[in-house]
Amino acid sequence: MAIRLVVVSLEAWDEVWRRNQHLVDGLVRSDPALEVVFVEPPADPLHAVRSGSAARRGQGLRVLDGYGGRLRLYQATKLFPRRAGSWVDAGLARDLRRVVAGLGWTSGVLWVNDPGSAGVLDAFGWPCLYDVTDDWVAARRGAREHDRVAAGDAELLRRSDEVVVCSEGLRRAKGALRPVRLIPNAVDVRRYRTPQSRPADLPDRPVALYVGTLHEDRLDVDLVLRTADRVAEAGGVLVLVGPDLLTTQNHARLSAHAAVDVLGARGRDAVPGYLQHAHVLVVPHLVDDFTESLDPIKLYEYLAVGRPIVSTRVAGFRDEADVVTPDREHFPVAVAESLAEWAPSVDRGSVADWSERVSEFRAVLAGLAAIGARGAEADA
Repeated sequence: MAIRLVVVSLEAWDEVWRRNQHLVDGLVRSDPALEVVFVEPPADPLHAVRSGSAARRGQGLRVLDGYGGRLRLYQATKLFPRRAGSWVDAGLARDLRRVVAGLGWTSGVLWVNDPGSAGVLDAFGWPCLYDVTDDWVAARRGAREHDRVAAGDAELLRRSDEVVVCSEGLRRAKGALRPVRLIPNAVDVRRYRTPQSRPADLPDRPVALYVGTLHEDRLDVDLVLRTADRVAEAGGVLVLVGPDLLTTQNHARLSAHAAVDVLGARGRDAVPGYLQHAHVLVVPHLVDDFTESLDPIKLYEYLAVGRPIVSTRVAGFRDEADVVTPDREHFPVAVAESLAEWAPSVDRGSVADWSERVSEFRAVLAGLAAIGARGAEADA
């Protein structure tokens, strides 16, 4: 049965791949009958102007190369802030409905990852999968934003036909409200275990490396700076690779430290090389309700390359026997000690591959498509 899928994502489709991209890529490549519209966050010209950036409209509908025309991206334009009223989200949902109707799609499956996009539930009347990858209700936000996200999360939990979560923390939290299905994250094992040359911009000193989005929701900035002090004493450097979403103040604090190198985002093909050539891989994360909800993709990436790992006691990492998980006070010392000499990479055995997760998602989507087909037959 051919499946048409609309994926409403928290992130754009770019060179830094997250869970949605790994799964959608695997699904489309393994099913020649599957078609997807991947919905990116809308462009926000007003916010861009207020932030000092160039205003631009959304890119609309376009076909992504490499998938035989079966994977399309769509980005709308949000001309007014959401606080202006529910009509803003209703307008975005209408735009998406027109796009899908223009493709001739009359039935399909809706996959929502963004808890702030619950308004799309009424755009199609299709079976819906809510994939919860972070507990944004537990994230530190202003009251208005928190209330909006919490309301969307509650509506999606109540109305979705299937709810998938990526972590045990999310299974406990969301599973207390309704039945959920656990499908964790993974890694492209072959890509991460294929040797790469040392990246040219990796400093020629012992490297403690963090790979991931730089954001105060996860990153303990004060701990990063204390760790950098000890790394400097050990003659090394703390390198941060990933999209930089830090506040201007925290970005400046990190960039000003002589032993911190903020490299920015790197494409998925380049990331394994950074990991493979680091003395130690680090996770200086906050330990709170939000990080407890995570199943970090970096856990699987770190394990796949087999380098030493030092992490705060966050979900996922603290359960791995080969990972050093000191308390916050002793984290900087543990990182510095790992820089003393190069430790050989180790084969940590089986690590979950994205192909396994794609198979699990395919089964969920097939069940939802069958529900939609039965509904279409009943309406005929």
